[in-house]
Amino acid sequence: MAVRVLAHFVPGIKVSEFVAPESDWLDIRWCPADDDITFSRELAEAEVLWHVLRPLSGDDLRNGPRLRLVQKFGVGINTIDVDTATQRGIAVANMPGANAASVAEGAVLLMLAVLRRLLPLDRATRQARGWPTDPDLGEHCRDIGGCTVGLVGYGSVAQRVEGMVAAMGAGVLHTSTRDDGRPGWRPLPELLAESDVVSLHVPLTKATEGLIDRAALARMKPGAVLVNTARGGVVVESALIEALGNGRLAGAGLDVFADEPVPADNPLLGLDNVVLTPHVSWYTADTMRRYLTAAVDNCRRLRDGQPLTHVVNQPTGC
Repeated sequence: MAVRVLAHFVPGIKVSEFVAPESDWLDIRWCPADDDITFSRELAEAEVLWHVLRPLSGDDLRNGPRLRLVQKFGVGINTIDVDTATQRGIAVANMPGANAASVAEGAVLLMLAVLRRLLPLDRATRQARGWPTDPDLGEHCRDIGGCTVGLVGYGSVAQRVEGMVAAMGAGVLHTSTRDDGRPGWRPLPELLAESDVVSLHVPLTKATEGLIDRAALARMKPGAVLVNTARGGVVVESALIEALGNGRLAGAGLDVFADEPVPADNPLLGLDNVVLTPHVSWYTADTMRRYLTAAVDNCRRLRDGQPLTHVVNQPTGC
């Protein structure tokens, strides 16, 4: 029995090659994230939706009468109307840990790029300015090994980041919902005050939305760096822009934003002390292979009537 899948992204060659051996039972229809016409047409027949980033509303789910599974490629489900899915008997599954290695490396990459002023130095070199004579480099460029790195959230990504930066000589602090008894735990206000680099690793929930607001940024060390590879809504973006613009913070490395794709008029785009990537810290060939393995496995389980893995809701009638 074939399983009809709507994959809400465009495959590369390696993705197509990976799923090709399953073509006798897995009927995949690919749809670009910005093609709403194709999405609506294919959703009407899909049993499974492979979901990446585009928000999936209650109306979308109601327009998929045959949907049985929304398979999130990743961990965060804040872009999915899980309540409506549950009411309609649609399972929502995610992939905890599948992108942890890639996101952790992305977070460290952003730390290094900001601390070592990678982008300004790249521009200077391309402009043939030669050996730098600016004494500001020696005043403000930092080694991770000379920093205290504070991790807000302490799941699989944060723990990988801890291992990497600790190996480079950094002191590491972390916070979570309560004291976990591990070395380095601090309440959030103390972590912010003690850290040279603050890296965010929490999901976007009612409790974490706007967690890093103007007051939280004011608690950070003058000249500290903020890195966000979690969700844009965890940070009050207007307050961050203010702190970066007035020099309160030395810089930021951001992979996620309040609005995505980032609008062309977002003031962050004009700041020289910010390194930006478009929500792709997870996006590597290695993570995609792990995602596809998990997604195909859950489709096979659906076909065979076996329990699905990592279901985050309790669908009505299931």
